Amino acid sequence: MDRTILHCDCNGFYASVECALHPQYRNVPMAVCGDPESRHGIILAKNELAKAYGIKTAETVWQAKRKCPDLVLAPSHHDLYRQFSQQINAIYQQYTDLVEPFSIDESWLDVGGSYRLFGSGEKIADELRRRIRQEVKVTISVGVSFNKVFAKLGSDYKKPDATTVITRQNYTSLLWPLPAERMLFIGQVAAGKLARAGIHTIGDLARADDWLLQRLLGKGGLTAKIYAQGLDDSPVRRFDEQREVKSVGNSITFRRNLVGQRDIRAGVLSLCDTVAARLRAHKLYCQTVQVQIKSPDLRVISRQQGLSRSTNLARELFCAAMAIIERSWDMKKPIRMLTVTGTALTDQDTGEQLRLDVPSSTPDHERQQKLEQALDAIRQRYGSDSVGFGSLIESDIFHRRPDEIEPGGDRE
Repeated sequence: MDRTILHCDCNGFYASVECALHPQYRNVPMAVCGDPESRHGIILAKNELAKAYGIKTAETVWQAKRKCPDLVLAPSHHDLYRQFSQQINAIYQQYTDLVEPFSIDESWLDVGGSYRLFGSGEKIADELRRRIRQEVKVTISVGVSFNKVFAKLGSDYKKPDATTVITRQNYTSLLWPLPAERMLFIGQVAAGKLARAGIHTIGDLARADDWLLQRLLGKGGLTAKIYAQGLDDSPVRRFDEQREVKSVGNSITFRRNLVGQRDIRAGVLSLCDTVAARLRAHKLYCQTVQVQIKSPDLRVISRQQGLSRSTNLARELFCAAMAIIERSWDMKKPIRMLTVTGTALTDQDTGEQLRLDVPSSTPDHERQQKLEQALDAIRQRYGSDSVGFGSLIESDIFHRRPDEIEPGGDRE
């Protein structure tokens, strides 16, 4: 018997939340944006009235204003969006315990075991749309299908506030004529490669030669073909099911370019503090540090370095990251964005690889470990901004704390 998978996608989520909280926004074209005075002045989400003007997510505020001079701009409130997301997922969990969030505004549900209680997948989808519209004041679009990928394509098929059912009988007529870039994980670059090879639609992708797809996109090309043929069998994971963490990282596009060692050290220290705290929260250690640097002209380099011992301490991550930057980058050149990532993760402190000609750092490591664990306890009790590094207090390079940067989010 086929599974019944729902993909629920909130429509213009950030904008919908702002409209729910501020009814005056509902009847005017409005958009949620970053700080218009900074380089984060981009559109994060928009309502349907703004969408009618051709305003797109991720375009700059000034571009949006050219299209719609009367556009109302609202600042983002990520804490509120997380609260609304939790409220919406709590409603999903009243219908099944198989709920897997895909981002802050999207979730998959496996409702195959809920038929006797709530009816068919389409009926459950319509009831979820009604409840969330009435109780949360946000609309969702829902795809109903026999696998996760087609359910996702279904939720994108018709918006806003719609249910689309994709079955084994209709998926070739509904989905195969769509552009290939509509397929999950096919971005613009991959779509360009496919188009140059004559593969323009999802149907073309489903019928393409394996050798050609592997040559164009590697293993990802073969996976995309499997998805296009409706052969995805990946499970919907329970809400509380622990996933394997393969890396822990964070990135910041700074309020202004980093210029000189003082700026760079402040940016790296802030990132390493966040990454270390997340590693400790997962009870993990990294054995490799990776740094990615983006210049103002958008040139990107990525370098990594193995560690003499696994770590989840900010100071040790900072020393490794700075060594990478000083070795790989002209410190006189400006930096627009930095990423620090801990990889090669392990759940054990591997200890120090001792050398006869170098004094042991174990006592320092243990003191630093106690200090950073104390910081964790203070932040857990009094909030993440209750204590931090003194050297960062006066820095003007941040828009907001790195741990407030929201992953995922509205991508309509």
